[in-house]
Amino acid sequence: MTLLDRHLRFLDALRQAGLPVSLSEGLDAVAALSVVGWSSRQVVHDTYATTLVKRASYRATFDELFELYYPRRVGSAGSAGSAVDADATTASDNPERAAGEAPDPLAAFSEQLAAALASADAEALRDLAAEAMARFGAMPGRGPGLSSWSSYTALRRVDPQQLTSRLVAALMGQGWTEEEATRTAGRRTREFAGLVEADARRRIAEEKSPEHMARVAVRPTLEALDFLSMRRDDLDALRREVYPLARRLASRLAREQHARRRGPLDMRRTVRASIGSGGVPVVTHHKPKRPHRTELVVLCDVSGSVAGFASFTLLLVSALREVFTKVRAFTFVDQIVEVTDTLRPGGDLAEQMTQLIERSAFAARLGRTNYGNALRGFREEYADALTPRSSLLILGDARSNYADPHLDALRDLAGRARHAWWLNPEVRGQWDTGDSEASRYAEVVPMVECRNLTQLSEFVHDIV
Repeated sequence: MTLLDRHLRFLDALRQAGLPVSLSEGLDAVAALSVVGWSSRQVVHDTYATTLVKRASYRATFDELFELYYPRRVGSAGSAGSAVDADATTASDNPERAAGEAPDPLAAFSEQLAAALASADAEALRDLAAEAMARFGAMPGRGPGLSSWSSYTALRRVDPQQLTSRLVAALMGQGWTEEEATRTAGRRTREFAGLVEADARRRIAEEKSPEHMARVAVRPTLEALDFLSMRRDDLDALRREVYPLARRLASRLAREQHARRRGPLDMRRTVRASIGSGGVPVVTHHKPKRPHRTELVVLCDVSGSVAGFASFTLLLVSALREVFTKVRAFTFVDQIVEVTDTLRPGGDLAEQMTQLIERSAFAARLGRTNYGNALRGFREEYADALTPRSSLLILGDARSNYADPHLDALRDLAGRARHAWWLNPEVRGQWDTGDSEASRYAEVVPMVECRNLTQLSEFVHDIV
């Protein structure tokens, strides 16, 4: 692989992971590298980061991909390879020690690692992480398609829990308090585990290609991460993104609404004004634009399969209240419950999430998702929420456990509203599989795939 090929594949991997990298920015990176040179890996890393990374939240994904495409080392070169060879030589040259008196290589390695952790020697820890993988993480002889390296196996041999206990004792011996020593030891041990995992990814990338590891091991940016595959720490980060996203959208909408403030063209005034310029309409005149602000009604499936997606979409809608004249929100599993008063603009996100979860318990009578029953119940109890000025937004995967979808109820609700949309967090290829009624509902209400924050923000921008 030439340097140009590696550069192009690296940029493509960044785009696949959700980083917005344009062609001009790729050219900027090449121009900058031609000035600073390729002699220092750290300089190359910083140059790429400066020209390609636009937000701090993208940095972790960028760093992981850079390690795959521009690794610190190749193969088992360095201390890892020499350590393995030294152990083998000692055993072969002295059979008696190999039989019963040879020193335990794991104990010796643990001593070195404990010393490096106690001194926080970053360079030594990187070398020891590579050595840990080379000595304890190899899994030769595995079947086709399976990797021959495992960070889990290496870390299990090293025993991070025992390392943490030894490090706590060492730090307390240096005068640290127990609380400080415990916190610092845990952090340093986790960082070392991350170095071991990074070296495992590097080795597997050499076996299978960096593109393979970028697909299966590197988590995309928060904006590109699927709602349905988010972990707890991802959800916490998403909470922090909700209100900044709302502010950006509101600001953009305000600018565009200002730009579109003029109404339709007033032909009579325009033609009359053109007389002074020989019939050429140099200046156009427009009719006053009638102000119109939309009311929003949201129906949210809060069953276990889509609860994360629905809850954070509701919070985003809450944060965008200033764009709408009125917002009413409802949740359901098999029956409808109004939660409008829970979504307070500027309120505490954690408190709102807790209240949503508590109130969602009343949205399930049988405990199984039933869209038809929820839609019919909404028509019977809250149909007056929809007016010719309302926009109806439905959030859910359209999986109704083979119950009657009650298309007539949805058709009636959509007919009452000015606009109606349906956001589905599932991949489009999974629609109409199993108990999904996606296509039947999409015949009544336009259904849009909405799997991540980027798609959600684009959709909100389009409808408002």
